Amino acid sequence: VLEGYNGTIFAYGQTGAGKTHTMMGYNDPAKPELKGITPNAFDHIFDYISQTQKREFLVRASFLEIYNEQVRDLLAKDHTVRLELKENPDSGVYVKDLSSVVVKGVKEIDHVLSLGNKNRSVGATAMNLTSSRSHSIFSIIVETSEVGPDGEQHIRAGKLNLVDLAGSERQSKTGATGQRFKE
Repeated sequence: VLEGYNGTIFAYGQTGAGKTHTMMGYNDPAKPELKGITPNAFDHIFDYISQTQKREFLVRASFLEIYNEQVRDLLAKDHTVRLELKENPDSGVYVKDLSSVVVKGVKEIDHVLSLGNKNRSVGATAMNLTSSRSHSIFSIIVETSEVGPDGEQHIRAGKLNLVDLAGSERQSKTGATGQRFKE
């Protein structure tokens, strides 16, 4: 991503298997080894940026969830508004009107993640009391600018999607009925 490539890391499995734990981990400053993939990605990106000279960086973050086949912006003032998927022949599939926040460090991007996580859809099932009922996608877009061998300014952009999928188990195992069954 720091070199202009796109990537996706996602956790897939049944409810209670540890998908969210793997992606998020524990936020305990005394035990950094308990951090998940997402906060470790934040650390890696901003450590790299702080050690890189002769390149300018712009880092943006967005956070969405797909809940009951509806795309919602977890960072919007009204996170219940349904967003639309669109396609552009040049850039591919995108979410129309998805908010994007410029972040300058780990603290800021952690704050963005926290805000979005508060708006996620969770609910109890027979397999997990705090089951994520939606798919979430936290995207980090890294744009870099540097002077090339030709003396011109060159811009590259890479995007990292960090995905925490909802449980993949059969409905009969969860004991879900009503709203949980629909999810």
